[in-house]
Amino acid sequence: MRIHKSVVTPLGVFTLASDEGALCAVFPGIPDPASDHGLGRIVEDGFEEAERQLAEYFAGQRCCFDLATEMRGTDFQRRVWAEVDAIPYGQTCSYKTLAIRLGDAAKARGVGAALSRNPLNIVIPTHRVVGSRGALTGYSAGIGSKRFLLDHEASDATAAMRLQCAHAAGVPA
Repeated sequence: MRIHKSVVTPLGVFTLASDEGALCAVFPGIPDPASDHGLGRIVEDGFEEAERQLAEYFAGQRCCFDLATEMRGTDFQRRVWAEVDAIPYGQTCSYKTLAIRLGDAAKARGVGAALSRNPLNIVIPTHRVVGSRGALTGYSAGIGSKRFLLDHEASDATAAMRLQCAHAAGVPA
């Protein structure tokens, strides 16, 4: 059964969706109740762990997420998302570097297309992917949100988290 809930974050309202208990979407905004968005019914409960981990992330107490997720996409998209998920907290990687890691530098545009379809905004940190010269390029929640997330991860307040996550599995004890 699909369910969803909207939550307030420092970036504004985000909607969380799950299917059979696995988080399948995190996206900015509130779905239009008049449309058939396929997110199931609105609930108040059922997202406590995702909400807790998001709050910890924004408080600088978590660098990655440990949630049951359901990622629907092509094999290539799933490979891209897995590479992005491995980018360390507080660091960035270019589209071209990701394409090279996936075996073909010419697939940088394909990497960008896969990132634009990432259903788990923030949880799969596509905000850590930048242009070859460090330029901030497209992001589903907007460039301002991308800048906010990168600044948050690079701030003095999260320095200890960056160090901890560089030496561990990334999830705080």
